[in-house]
Amino acid sequence: MEVVENRLLVFKTRNPDKYSLIPKSKALPREGGGYDVAVYWGLDEARVLRNLGVKNVPSPIYGRYEWPGRYTPMSHQKETASFLTLHRRAFVFNDPGTGKTLSALWAADYLMKRGDVRRVLILCPLSIMHSAWMQDLGNSVIHRSAVVAHHAQAARRIELIQENYEFVIINYEGLSLIAEEVRKDGRFDLVIVDEANAYKNPQTKRWKALNSIIKPDTYLWMMTGTPASQSPVDAYGLAKLVNPNGVPKFYTAWRDAVMNKITMFKWAPKIDAADKVFEALQPAIRYSKAQCLDLPPVVTMTREVPLTPQQAKYYNLLKTQMLVMAAGEMITAVNAAAALNKLLQISSGVAYTDNKEVVEFDATPRLNVLMEALEQTDRKVIIFALFRSAIDAISEFLNKNGIVNEQIHGGVTATKRGDIIKRFQTQPNPRVLVMQPAATAHGITLTAADTVIFYGPLMSVEQYTQCIARADRKGQDSDKVTVIHIEGSPVEKKMFKALTSKVDDNALLVDLFNSEIQERGL
Repeated sequence: MEVVENRLLVFKTRNPDKYSLIPKSKALPREGGGYDVAVYWGLDEARVLRNLGVKNVPSPIYGRYEWPGRYTPMSHQKETASFLTLHRRAFVFNDPGTGKTLSALWAADYLMKRGDVRRVLILCPLSIMHSAWMQDLGNSVIHRSAVVAHHAQAARRIELIQENYEFVIINYEGLSLIAEEVRKDGRFDLVIVDEANAYKNPQTKRWKALNSIIKPDTYLWMMTGTPASQSPVDAYGLAKLVNPNGVPKFYTAWRDAVMNKITMFKWAPKIDAADKVFEALQPAIRYSKAQCLDLPPVVTMTREVPLTPQQAKYYNLLKTQMLVMAAGEMITAVNAAAALNKLLQISSGVAYTDNKEVVEFDATPRLNVLMEALEQTDRKVIIFALFRSAIDAISEFLNKNGIVNEQIHGGVTATKRGDIIKRFQTQPNPRVLVMQPAATAHGITLTAADTVIFYGPLMSVEQYTQCIARADRKGQDSDKVTVIHIEGSPVEKKMFKALTSKVDDNALLVDLFNSEIQERGL
């Protein structure tokens, strides 16, 4: 396949009549036999060629799009955007951190320029509406209008839908509140679903809400790094939305096709289950982090989680006490660290009294966001948490959700740590290590994990860097490491920003303390 003068696709064939149905095409005989077929390089023509089985047909987005924004697209991002423009419904299974959000936005903008798409609805978890999608909109298609349609009142969400924003971002549960308004609007020609494994079950309210707004001519792009990671049956809900002809009409028929019944309550995948899942989840594109040679070695992502009302109440009370304490008193790294430590404890869901007793706060939203991050990779993960009680809470939560994990903290002996690390590196389980940063020695190698999650910020830039270095070191076979920050309170956001900027530890504590006590609100 060759592109000539940015307007023609030229390829060889022995059956030119197959392509005669394309109006803007011409076949010329070649010396020695066969033909050269020249086809106008348009999006419709490229789609027809793909449907006729021609391989490696590029979208004209390659030659006729300016790729706006502050970033130069990487080769795999261009290929992903090209793939999406060629398919009305499709899957993107690229690994987390490979930039698939930008790929989808560029592809959508290209279709909007052509007049194929008027408005775009983006469905994603609450934790990445601002930190991923709204931020990437500002970094790429800034000429497009966009809004996050999230509000406590359903009426306000509906108002945002009724306005003329070209990109509307909403969380999964929020769609059920405005689905009728989306249908009435009639201008949402493209729906992008991020972390699409949330739609694996067609019996859920969220699945039915999405299905209700999809018309035959609606573009639907579903993105996840872990399709059907738990079981082959999980592919059913996804396929029913994108490729309904690829699976049986009823769920039980699909289950029987991919699973063997062992006992009354136990099922196991059939030998050919993976092949059937692959066929059902088409058309699809996938790039692993290892394949993306132009990615930086460490990609940092942020997930936002709001404080619960209980956390917010005590967070504000503590800030007021900090103001009183600071009045007329010299602020040093010592008392700044102690005060910030208390704010971080509340944000993480645990706090220690002066008597070393543990006070627990409702941290369900933060734990749910942690689970969202874990579900986006099928590889091993390291979770760093500053406080011992938070480590216990995380481990208990993972156990309840069937995720095998181990803890490493100051109370674990050196011998046991060595055993845990060896099993983590060489055996399927544990899949997750929940670690206290202070117990992480410089020499520990944990390259079985390619994702590092910070349950909250740390108090030291050096410690933060060393935690990432546990996975980002020689022996990392994925070549790329994804770092995820979970942040909610203002002090967490400021600390993560300071950590990534590698601010001096003393300045980190004192400056953050001074700025925090000057801000009364959340």
